[in-house]
Amino acid sequence: MLIQIANLLLQVLVSVIAGACLLRCYLQWLAFNLGMGQNKTIGSYVLPLSNWIVIPLRRVIPSIGRFDVASFIAAYLLILGKVALLFWISGAILPELSWLAIAFIDLLDLILSGLVGLVFASVILSWVSAGSQIQYLVSLLVDPLLTPIRKALPNFGALDLSPLALLLILQVLQIVVSNLR
Repeated sequence: MLIQIANLLLQVLVSVIAGACLLRCYLQWLAFNLGMGQNKTIGSYVLPLSNWIVIPLRRVIPSIGRFDVASFIAAYLLILGKVALLFWISGAILPELSWLAIAFIDLLDLILSGLVGLVFASVILSWVSAGSQIQYLVSLLVDPLLTPIRKALPNFGALDLSPLALLLILQVLQIVVSNLR
């Protein structure tokens, strides 16, 4: 019971902070301005959650082009810490390499879960809040993933099946990742 409670609390805490690091990495990839000077931008939420771990890592690990390596590694280190702490609490003894692999699989699972959430948010916001700033932001995040699918699918007029196709792809990937675990 104690391990399940610790797992829940750690999962929520690490998912929020590592998710902010991954979102920061993705937004940099999209060349999105995260400026803190602007009120109510996504940066005003993401940066305070992730600066404490990303900024020290940036001093050592540079970005590769538009890929923010420090943010990605920060997310991985957070998940690795969660995995190590849960194994330590449970008393399980695994080789260090297993911890690294399990943490990487958890990172992939977090990425896929985040993308599923973004696709659902995009679809729902397009129905109820079309034209709003949040719908615009979510569309900016999801459209690079939907564009290749839209090109591959036949045109059904006003009916856009690309979010459904992306959700199916993400679900298949989640099944693969869960079987790796």
